[in-house]
Amino acid sequence: MPSVAFYTLGCKVNFYDTEAVWQLFKKEGYEQVDFETTTADVYLINTCTVTNTGDKKSRQIIRRAIRRNPDAIIAVTGCYAQTTPAEIMAIEGVDLVIGTQDRDKLMDYIRQIQTERKPVNAVRNIMKTRDFEELDVPDFADRTRAFLKIQEGCNNFCTFCIIPWSRGLSRSREAESVLNQARQLVAAGYKEIVLTGIHTGGYGDDMENYRLTDLLWDLDKVEGLERIRISSIEASQIDDAMIDVLNRSSKMCRHLHIPLQAGDNNVLTRMRRKYTVEQFAEKIKLIHRAMPGVAITTDVIVGFPGETEEMFENGYRVMEELAFAEMHVFPYSKRTGTPAARMEDQVDEEIKNERVHKLIDLSERMQLEYGRKFVGEVVDVIPERDYKGAPGTGRVMGYSDNYLQVVFEGSESLIGQLCRVKITEAGVNECFGQLVRVLDAETSAVRGGETKLSVQPQALQA
Repeated sequence: MPSVAFYTLGCKVNFYDTEAVWQLFKKEGYEQVDFETTTADVYLINTCTVTNTGDKKSRQIIRRAIRRNPDAIIAVTGCYAQTTPAEIMAIEGVDLVIGTQDRDKLMDYIRQIQTERKPVNAVRNIMKTRDFEELDVPDFADRTRAFLKIQEGCNNFCTFCIIPWSRGLSRSREAESVLNQARQLVAAGYKEIVLTGIHTGGYGDDMENYRLTDLLWDLDKVEGLERIRISSIEASQIDDAMIDVLNRSSKMCRHLHIPLQAGDNNVLTRMRRKYTVEQFAEKIKLIHRAMPGVAITTDVIVGFPGETEEMFENGYRVMEELAFAEMHVFPYSKRTGTPAARMEDQVDEEIKNERVHKLIDLSERMQLEYGRKFVGEVVDVIPERDYKGAPGTGRVMGYSDNYLQVVFEGSESLIGQLCRVKITEAGVNECFGQLVRVLDAETSAVRGGETKLSVQPQALQA
């Protein structure tokens, strides 16, 4: 049996794409082996180009694969492959570069290389692509949450970002295709679907009279689906129709990831973001009203060119007022080829570092404050795995619909089940709880010999 090993760098969309490519190999009778410990016939490296460091790490991994088995076919895909294919083709031992499109033809290229043993550069201009690349992922190694890619590319052209050049312009997956895959995932036992894309909230921008909110309502009707989570959405895409879905659909998770990037209008303008701090704050208030108890998480870039101490302090106060449930904090990193990399007044690395630490401290404080609100409350948790903090102690870990990471006593048989859990203690990265009861998703029956109850699968909205 031929073997394939994967190495994925970068974002969740890349991990989804790798899963999709694995399905193609599986259909051809390949077995998947570990990249680090086993010699494979084919190595596929899914690269990242968000930062210059991403490029460098991608090259290191490619060379590592070549060293592991010089006779293997070395295939490179992903964002770095799309933007700089010649640079990768120049690495001796690389057989195939395929970028972020045409991956449905991957197996044809592999067969061609096996026969002819000539390197192939299969990258074409992504900016001309208008169709969504249809690649299904019917199951995942992590059995409790399924990712469903609904959108590709981005039209925003923020000054710090290379992604439109590596992923192309925004294009949406046909609604029927999304719904079919959602039904497939539910049939495979998934109770939660995470909608993902490069610019997920831009779903439908290239369609007539069909937007993300329409898709959410259609997914709401999928029988057996308990939870719908949006991986990320821009503040500018949260309109009245979106607020209405969040308010009325019992399946929408009370968790939204809305990138702020900076808490000062001068910085936002230089980043070419499409909102002001005031507009962002207004949207956050509306969401809190529509969805009480919602967890709003965000991304922040620290030390963007031209960010003064005053601008940073302004941002700090804004973030504190908005009371995020968690912030992902990144120091600004120059990306060659973007307008921000050419800007003067780059911020000193030490200053960036100091600011990053201040915001991480703030994030941890806000995370703890958010968790404390739910001590004594009962939330719904779908356990994902044994508790890593203390494996083998009879404790499991999973996420509540509002993205609390909850640890509680229970056996592995609970993994993938919908559990009612009472929060007993809040922590920065995890909360601890006590199992109240296990709900059967199909019958809403309570296990353990108790009587059946009619319960809504979303705890705090019930």
